[in-house]
Amino acid sequence: MAHINRRFIDKHWMVFLVRGGLAAIFGFIALFGIMTDIGQTIAVISVFLLLMGIIDSIGALYASTKKHGWFNSVLDAVVDVAAALALLFWGNGDLTICTVILSVYTIVSGIIDIFHGFLSTVDPTDRFIRVLAGIIGCILGTVILNAGNFEITTFIRFFGAYLLLVGVTSLIYGVHNKAQEIEDKIARKQSRKTKTTAKKKK
Repeated sequence: MAHINRRFIDKHWMVFLVRGGLAAIFGFIALFGIMTDIGQTIAVISVFLLLMGIIDSIGALYASTKKHGWFNSVLDAVVDVAAALALLFWGNGDLTICTVILSVYTIVSGIIDIFHGFLSTVDPTDRFIRVLAGIIGCILGTVILNAGNFEITTFIRFFGAYLLLVGVTSLIYGVHNKAQEIEDKIARKQSRKTKTTAKKKK
């Protein structure tokens, strides 16, 4: 790990853990819950998206102080908040409109994850996690778009499955990044000890 450049190690592990936990909770509720009322469902999903937007905004503010990776968090926050507001103002209990909004949100989020994976990460594991999540998101977004032909419970479960995916991958991503940070600190500590020992020998 001594050869890893610190600026490539994602410092947002806590943001991913919080996002992952939140997405997993809402995903579990949507997938295994008993919500059948479209109005109630959209209200819950809107709250979730707003919370995600707030978390991403906080992450962007923190990243801006470190001058690293703030644009990614801003982009995620904008997409989350835009989807939440669209549901609140245009959903109006209309299953078709809500289906379109959430399917577009899922597909766009998937595309963003793919770009994040290829452009914002260096570690192969991080890249694989983000790209895989993005591809599955695009697929599920397309499925959700066609889920309007089914009953409301089916539509909710498809989106719940997506949220669970986001939750699990975000948790894995956050844990892996924290492990990288710890390994990097150990490597730098060992490097300093080696340099100190070499100087003493001279």
